[in-house]
Amino acid sequence: MTTLGAVFVPQLPPERLRAVVRAADESGLEELWLWEDCFLESGVATAAAALAWSERLRVGVGLLPVPLRNVALTGMELATLYRLFPGRALIGVGHGVQDWMGQVGARAESPVTLLREYVTALRALLAGERLSVQGRYVRLDGVALDWPPTAASVGAAGADGAAGAAGEAGAGGAVLNPGVLVGAGGPKTLRLAGEVADGTILSGGTDVDTVRAARRLIDEGRQAAGRSAPHPVIVYLHAATGDGAAERMAAERVRWGYHDGQDVSVVGDAHAVADAVGRWADAGADTVVLQPTADDPDPEGFMRFVAEQVRPLVA
Repeated sequence: MTTLGAVFVPQLPPERLRAVVRAADESGLEELWLWEDCFLESGVATAAAALAWSERLRVGVGLLPVPLRNVALTGMELATLYRLFPGRALIGVGHGVQDWMGQVGARAESPVTLLREYVTALRALLAGERLSVQGRYVRLDGVALDWPPTAASVGAAGADGAAGAAGEAGAGGAVLNPGVLVGAGGPKTLRLAGEVADGTILSGGTDVDTVRAARRLIDEGRQAAGRSAPHPVIVYLHAATGDGAAERMAAERVRWGYHDGQDVSVVGDAHAVADAVGRWADAGADTVVLQPTADDPDPEGFMRFVAEQVRPLVA
């Protein structure tokens, strides 16, 4: 079955998050996704708050830019979230927007090399390993997490969530790697995601043909690395409903720079949105995350719309 989610866009102020989380959780939405876009809102802080304010909602961050954080700190943050909220945190990492990375003096000469080193080290740390590496970008000397994730803290994400599990579940408090998602778009990064990550996040603006092509590239990476575990693909899909939806989406498409005829958005009622979700799922997306316009007049209502009206129509 296709997993369905929605985005809390960071153009909304942080103080708006609680009401949106409550609406998502109470309406039965499966996943709420957050972004760490510069220079708007922290992905980890908002995820922790959203998880604390909800009971059953899975919360994704898509994504944390790797140039901004030492991998040991990211490991600590993820392990803490996984243990505090078992089975409910889905975290992705990626290159980040290169212009933004340049603004903060963190732009890597080889983003792909950085991401490879980073994800490899992050997965090892979350698996409970003590790590010493001297890479081009990632350098660690005998680093191990004192509180790595345990089998219990993986919970539902290992079995039913978008991320899937990267390893075998142990008994009791046995250490287990709950998986790391990677945001990818270009061919090199998509192959790398298949090779080293446990799932891939595709950005908004990804049409169905691109989803199919991405799946092929991811599978090439998986085959090269000899990996056979499931590799879920998560994709964002622009969506608008209600009064003024067409006008809002037209403005959103201009803001994102899409050309006329580019099939990357849907406008309409629950049936129209569900049909679009089905097309992206048929192309290879395991999770479709509906992305409202930045000026949606009712973000809480959008969460309820996705959970209560669209979800029953999606296979």
